[in-house]
Formats: sequence, structure tokens, C-alpha cells
Amino acid sequence: MAEAKLTKVVIYTDGACSGNPGPGGWAAILMAGGATKELCGGEESTTNNRMELLAVINGLKALKRPCEVDLYSDSAYVINAFVQDWIGKWVRNGWRNSAKAPVANSDLWKELYALSSVHKVNFIKVKGHADNEYNNRCDELAVRCSREFK
Repeated sequence: MAEAKLTKVVIYTDGACSGNPGPGGWAAILMAGGATKELCGGEESTTNNRMELLAVINGLKALKRPCEVDLYSDSAYVINAFVQDWIGKWVRNGWRNSAKAPVANSDLWKELYALSSVHKVNFIKVKGHADNEYNNRCDELAVRCSREFK
């Protein structure tokens, strides 16, 4: 039986935080088949890393079926966890890092790890605050959403 062709989706994500911890926001832009969808949200007291993770999680959660995803983020924290297989090592070490300490934000990492196994995700690093219109739009949305909690 032939494998079903996965829908190709492009997702851009970003997180923002005013203070660390402080009020924060996340944003994701999903693009597929000529359609674009913007998502954003935030929390009253959070960190930048949590917002970066929530942006990716919420972007992937918005997909209604398994997809082939090119996921763009300016967060080395998110991208390196997959590209350099930090997350695989954390799973093998019982969600402990190389210093044997519990992985920070493991609640979100576990959720993202589960979501990333549903989809075929290609994690791609982009330069933040540069000339990428979608990364800049995500930043704008994330900052706007973070201001709702000030």
C-alpha cells in the first residue's frame, strides 16, 4: 500500500518576553496551499524560552492531520534541540541534561516531542530581527500579545 502524501506546511514561530520572567507572548504563522493563518497568545509571568516553545507547540497543534512541515524559528534553543538531537539525549536520559539535572521546561519539551513525532518536521534556524518578513511578523504578533499582560 502506498504511503499517503503529506500536506506541505510552512510554519514560522517566535516568542517574546518583557523581562525574563515577565509578561510574554508567542506567535505562529502557518502557510499551506496558498492560505495563511496567524496565531498568537501569551502569559502573564513566563520566560522567553517558554514562549518560543509554546509558539512551536501551538503551530503544530493547529494542524488537523499529519503534515510535512518546514518550521522556521530564530530560537537556537528550539532548533538545536532537534538538529543537534539534544531532545533525543534528554529522552534517553530520562529528561535529564548532560549535567544530570532535570531538563528546564520539560513539560513543554515533552509536549513538543510528542507533536514532532506526529508530523515530519524540518527545523530551520532563521536570523531574528533581520529581513525575513514572516519572522518579523511573528515577532510583532508575539510582542503585541505579550503587552496584553502588562
